[in-house]
Amino acid sequence: MAFSVVVDLPAALRDDLRTRKSALFERLRTPTGARNVHAALRELARATDRALRELWRDAAPGSSIALVAVGGYGRGELFPCSDVDVLVLLPGRDAEAVPAERLEAFIGRCWDAGLEIGSSVRSIDECLAEAAKDVTVQTSLLESRLITGSRRLYEQFRERFEASIDPRAFFAAKSQEMRHRHQKYENTPYALEPNCKESPGGLRDLQTMLWVAQAAGFGRSWDDLARNGLATAFEVQQLKRNESLLSLIRARLHVVAGRREDRLVFDLQTAVAATFGYEGESGRKASEALMRRYYWAAKAVSQLTEILLLNIAERLDPQPAALTRLNDRFFEKAGKIEVAGDDLYLREPHAILETFLLFQKTVGVTGLSARTLRALYNARHAMDTRFSNDPVNHATFMRMLMEPRGITHAMRLMNQTSVLGRYLRVFRRIVGQMQHDLFHVYTVDQHILMVLRNVRRFFIAEHAHEYPFCSQLAAGWDKPWILYVAALFHDIAKGRGGDHSELGARDVARFCRRHGIEREDAKLIEFLVAEHLVMSNVAQKQDLSDPEVIAAFARRVGSERYLTALYLLTVADIRGTSPRVWNAWKGKLLEDLYHATSRALGGHMPDPDAEVEARKREALAEIKLHALPFDAHKALWDTLDVGYFMRHDANEIAWHAKKLSRFVPARGVPVDPGARPVVRARLSPVGEGLQVVVYTPDAPDLFARICGYFDQASFSILDARVHTASNGYALDTFQVVTTFLPEHYRELISQVETDLARTLAAAGELPAPSRGRVSRRVRSFPVAPRVSLTPDEKAQRWLLSISASDRVGLLYSVARVLARHHLNLQLAKVTTLGERVEDSFLISGPELQGQRAQLAIETELLDALQEV
Repeated sequence: MAFSVVVDLPAALRDDLRTRKSALFERLRTPTGARNVHAALRELARATDRALRELWRDAAPGSSIALVAVGGYGRGELFPCSDVDVLVLLPGRDAEAVPAERLEAFIGRCWDAGLEIGSSVRSIDECLAEAAKDVTVQTSLLESRLITGSRRLYEQFRERFEASIDPRAFFAAKSQEMRHRHQKYENTPYALEPNCKESPGGLRDLQTMLWVAQAAGFGRSWDDLARNGLATAFEVQQLKRNESLLSLIRARLHVVAGRREDRLVFDLQTAVAATFGYEGESGRKASEALMRRYYWAAKAVSQLTEILLLNIAERLDPQPAALTRLNDRFFEKAGKIEVAGDDLYLREPHAILETFLLFQKTVGVTGLSARTLRALYNARHAMDTRFSNDPVNHATFMRMLMEPRGITHAMRLMNQTSVLGRYLRVFRRIVGQMQHDLFHVYTVDQHILMVLRNVRRFFIAEHAHEYPFCSQLAAGWDKPWILYVAALFHDIAKGRGGDHSELGARDVARFCRRHGIEREDAKLIEFLVAEHLVMSNVAQKQDLSDPEVIAAFARRVGSERYLTALYLLTVADIRGTSPRVWNAWKGKLLEDLYHATSRALGGHMPDPDAEVEARKREALAEIKLHALPFDAHKALWDTLDVGYFMRHDANEIAWHAKKLSRFVPARGVPVDPGARPVVRARLSPVGEGLQVVVYTPDAPDLFARICGYFDQASFSILDARVHTASNGYALDTFQVVTTFLPEHYRELISQVETDLARTLAAAGELPAPSRGRVSRRVRSFPVAPRVSLTPDEKAQRWLLSISASDRVGLLYSVARVLARHHLNLQLAKVTTLGERVEDSFLISGPELQGQRAQLAIETELLDALQEV
């Protein structure tokens, strides 16, 4: 009897590919494999080619058909977990019939073999028709290569396809596509979780350069571009080096993730860093070392690809742009500044900064030409210590800061071209430096430039509607450049260890001396850098109704000029950290602190009695507009102390009187613990979320119950002011926000008033805090919980400060601990900084007088903050 062995071809190929991939993965982890990542990727592509040929022969779909690799696979390199894109190229109508069932069997067996196939089945005419409609299809076909099948059919396709390409139209389409892609990634290579393929400065930018060059007939490789005069030998060397690094990062990212993942997400950064041998040192994490290397590569790619794009555009332009002389060193060409000679910067280094001054001053100029960018790139070594210390350059840089326009664009352009970091050596140290504080969403250099941009907008009339009070103050400010310098230096010492405000103040003092800044101006700049965090901390963490808080801050600031400068820098700084951090409530706190301090500096320290009377008069005027009975407010006001009137403005006092006065029990009537809680809400006067007031008999766990309701209803508390009236009732006011404030907000207000009142009326134990998912950033960069409990001067009230990673139910968990120890809450300030919270509570209670009880409270709070 004869026996035949049946071989499961897909299974055998799958096992073979799996073995080869495993070997490839191990090789990619080694220094040897890292030095030649492209060879490893080509080897994987060849192994895939062999598997496809075996499966194609097994399916036998016909000799007149061609199997073609397209897209990234068509380049002959395959990343570990990338799709395998193929085109089944069909002959025309006159050719033999195509057995569809065999093609379906082929594609099915590819999946069985473990190949994540991306397939299309088209004739030549269909390919050309699709390419004419979609530049993505055209790009994919541009990189095609034959795997197996009819070579004659494939060559016919290539001939017709290449003849169909319009180089100028293709260039325009890919340039537009590139701009849109960059916008999607916020036009920066410095995102904290960049996509190493798609982000600006990523692999896709390099591929785009080669695509447009190939479509224009300038070659398929970097060496071809050099031979055609589009790139220098040095630029090609830099392109290859950075392409290899980005390819290695992407390949190792696939290996570490075990799937196709092109984003350097926080969860994977440390693991990828480990494959490079990075270890945390000098207070920095291993992931920071990896990301800094990535950012420098992405920045170089951005610079070089811009040069190449401009060069190709000039070659494709049938009518070269005319030159307009600006001075002996520079021309204007098609809206861009062009150097008069390629070696200008090497011969005359002073012209480097002059380029950016000219960019600011010349109306209609939008950037630098390819020739200028290349000259700057090749002059990097000329920007040495002598260049930084040159008095002529100092004078030019100060002229740039004092120009009435273009400062933000000039500084950004200087950073993009690496000139800013070479002129300001301390700035170079923070280029591409990550900030793992769950607060900033930009690298340090990008944050600094964002703050500079925010300060600059205060002085531009067209932006006065954004922050009217800041624009009003800026209009009366005589030297904007002082604020620009402070913005440039306020975080320049980040990552060095120690207090970055103090170290930055030393750096800016040195800058002021070298640049000949007068002593009075220099003192102000040093003050701003040294104290740039103070105003935010006071506004968001201290009781602004306390005259002593205002007096202490006024003493620290010293003058109204210093106060105004610090206020403008503080607003710009907070707004420059993250789009999610700034809100109208923080703006109001800062503005209230500014006004209170301004009065104190003018010799008008707040007199609580006079201030209360003024607020009452203003509130009464507003109450009269609503036709309330005479003295309707009196029953409520007679139960409230000075602290209440100092902590609420006239508008809030009037609102409380209108909504609550009729619910105040008559004088002498004992508190009814069963009285129904009164809850009233309105759109917040500061423009975000709701303002909610609760009036109900006081109880030790009242604040916790209110926090519990807002937690369950998905509201975030921004501010809480808690008062106990002399009649035993609590009057608590909350500022809350939610992500789903509907257009018909009255329904939401009615729901909050009804549901919160019902929740407070219900008896029983406090419910357990809800458990929400912790964000990826918090999991990757958790904040060590911190609790601080410090008494005021009389040890009657205590300031409780907490810091922790944000999560659902956090404030409620804290409130439960306070309720458990019968602590009275007078004020709560809730500050959310990205995924980190910095909350402050003004509390009192007998248990705070004993050291053992204080320790127990702090321990329980730490436990509550650590719960996940």
